[in-house]
Amino acid sequence: MDAADEDPAVETVVLAFAADPMARWTWPQAHQYLAAMPRMARAFGGRAFSNRSAFCTDGYAGTALWLPPGVHADEEGLGAVVETTVAPAIAAEAAAIFEQMAKHHPTEPHWYLPLIGVDPAHQGEGHGDALMAFALAQCDRDHAPAYLESSNPRNIPFYRRHGFEPLGAIQVGSSPTLVPMLRRPR
Repeated sequence: MDAADEDPAVETVVLAFAADPMARWTWPQAHQYLAAMPRMARAFGGRAFSNRSAFCTDGYAGTALWLPPGVHADEEGLGAVVETTVAPAIAAEAAAIFEQMAKHHPTEPHWYLPLIGVDPAHQGEGHGDALMAFALAQCDRDHAPAYLESSNPRNIPFYRRHGFEPLGAIQVGSSPTLVPMLRRPR
């Protein structure tokens, strides 16, 4: 995908994360979530569009925003989203989660998957598997590891099936647990 595909791709991500434990802990009210999540998706994974590493299945049923080695999320944009949308009661916990996320990232060049999601109306149809297989083939061609954080425990078996292994757990205060995961190239 490229910049012209950003809006429908982000809309898929917003739908896919509507019941995500971490997203809904961050923005528990529907109106908060719907206002903040598109901004978060763009700050977290938007650079995938300009780096030709944003992928989708037919009709944007599934979307994956990968950041290639050396490309990082928009830290300033992430900070602005957190600062302006997260409730003051959990703001320090949210900031601490991002700090711990940074500590788990591999130091070697790697592909990073900040966001992958399938429209709930199309889950279970193989879109996630297709997106993952396509991107992981690129990781393997590059001989680079792939890294992600799972924000939903239900998704861990999916990631494990694709070769990712848990590296630990990130949990701060009242937050749900985030699981950093790494897949070595094959």
